[in-house]
Amino acid sequence: MPRSATVNQEMRERSRERILAAALEVFAANGYEAASISDITTAAGVSRGLVSYYFATKEQLAAELLDRWLDGIAGILTIQGTPDERLAGIIDGALMAAATTLHIQRLAISLMMLPTTHDVFARVEQAKSDRLSLVEDAIRDVFAARGATDPAVEEMLLRATLEGVTVKLAIYHETFPLEAIRRRLYAGYDLPAPVASLPIVSPAVDRLRAK
Repeated sequence: MPRSATVNQEMRERSRERILAAALEVFAANGYEAASISDITTAAGVSRGLVSYYFATKEQLAAELLDRWLDGIAGILTIQGTPDERLAGIIDGALMAAATTLHIQRLAISLMMLPTTHDVFARVEQAKSDRLSLVEDAIRDVFAARGATDPAVEEMLLRATLEGVTVKLAIYHETFPLEAIRRRLYAGYDLPAPVASLPIVSPAVDRLRAK
């Protein structure tokens, strides 16, 4: 009996997600430049033709993963509450994303920073420009409501700080004291101390060393 259109669509979506998961795994293990479509095909356990059907180039795979990463950032638009509660939610959301989606964070960092792949990031960022502007404006609104003299500068500084934390966490994953850094960020913005720790493993403050 022929499969229904719904079943066929579900199978296509599963195949596509399997390929994207494999691409992220390969990019994380080998780096974007060294990774090949053949590596991704093997990791996904599918034919090269199927990979090419969904993604004609390695850049398209990276672009799709970055697209989802940027959509994740836009999740702050759903945070509700007072300005202080929203700022705390933005900090916590960024730190949780950094800790729980480290592979995609590393990919985004590498594509942003490497001269050979920066254009890939720039193209995806440009395609998402309108939504990213909404995110920027939401953060600026929070700082404006808190009485900041220059909300735009505060937004840029917060994002730079959180992105710096993400870079350090990516490099020093096993020794980075994320919870202590979180509480210092709260104090720096005169936010009430968090009642509970984030549900992630966070070592005590010592020294950052790669393991």
